[in-house]
Amino acid sequence: MGNKNERPQEKQIGTVNGAPIVERRYRSVLKAISWRVTGTIDTMVVSYIITGNLTFAASIGFFEVFTKMALYYAHERVWSRLKVGLEVKQPPDYSI
Repeated sequence: MGNKNERPQEKQIGTVNGAPIVERRYRSVLKAISWRVTGTIDTMVVSYIITGNLTFAASIGFFEVFTKMALYYAHERVWSRLKVGLEVKQPPDYSI
């Protein structure tokens, strides 16, 4: 028996053909990494356009990748607990 205060490592987010779809915490980590790669490239390009200095643009991108990845992960975990915009679809009471 687990502690009732323990948080589950996965969360059901839907079903496919009656089988539950669960979201595991590592999915949030993978999403954070993929989003940060995209965001960091954008930050470096914008920094280069503004400064004209590739070294400066790269250093800005290197620093912000770590801070924003941590912020995104925390943001994702908060949103995974919110019920805003989620709806439980009940199956029809009949079958054909």
